[in-house]
Amino acid sequence: MTTPNATFWIGTSWKMNKNLSEAAHYVEQIAQARIFHDPRLQGFVIPPFTALAQVCRDLAGSPIKVGAQNMHWAESGAFTGEVSPGMVADCGATIVELGHSERREYFAENDIDLNRKVHAALNKGLTPLLCVGETSEEKALGAAAETVVRQCRMALAGVDGHDLDRVLIAYEPVWAIGENGVPASAEYAAHMHRQIRQSLPTNSRGEPLTVLYGGSVNAENCEELAALDDIGGLFIGRSAWQAEGLVDIATRALGARFGAHNMPTTNTA
Repeated sequence: MTTPNATFWIGTSWKMNKNLSEAAHYVEQIAQARIFHDPRLQGFVIPPFTALAQVCRDLAGSPIKVGAQNMHWAESGAFTGEVSPGMVADCGATIVELGHSERREYFAENDIDLNRKVHAALNKGLTPLLCVGETSEEKALGAAAETVVRQCRMALAGVDGHDLDRVLIAYEPVWAIGENGVPASAEYAAHMHRQIRQSLPTNSRGEPLTVLYGGSVNAENCEELAALDDIGGLFIGRSAWQAEGLVDIATRALGARFGAHNMPTTNTA
């Protein structure tokens, strides 16, 4: 079960979208949104590398965290086109997204690579946001839970309890991601989150790890998902690529999580 007063995480990755001007306009809007100043909520955005340093500067001093979409495990070297953990931290980011299914499918990342990246992120003081999820074929074969638990265990091998305090997991079923994705039902998402949390070590406080749900999260399903105890946050895709979408979902989800009384409005500033 989720700790009653645990912080609920809500954020989005822009993937390969938004130029510098678009990024600045988006950030200006969310920085003024009252919902992200609610202490029960931890908001975050993950821009492309071209906008990472700018977004970090623009959100400096705000409660919204910023992450990178990927990184190499090495601190330096002849790895053309790659970005090191130190470079991510130097931009001002505090989160790094690792293991998204698109990275696994299109760029051949595997669980051994991700274990190296998780350790490198933690060593640099970054919070790894580890993405795991089963394909439609693995789901059809009844191997969904085994698949995601294996991904988690391999990526987190050798990580001790104190470092687990800083690890976030995003459960994103591959079949639920993308333009044609079908969101998981609340029942299915709750079951998978429970399987993940019960199968992994607890953190230094004896608490299960925080697991976010991602996969076609939108304004219609966010409240039902946020109300589930084992879901510790929402990792949103295209429904939050406009600032208004992120603010709306954050407001709806937080109301469903903690009750609608005394909720901040969506008005800015």
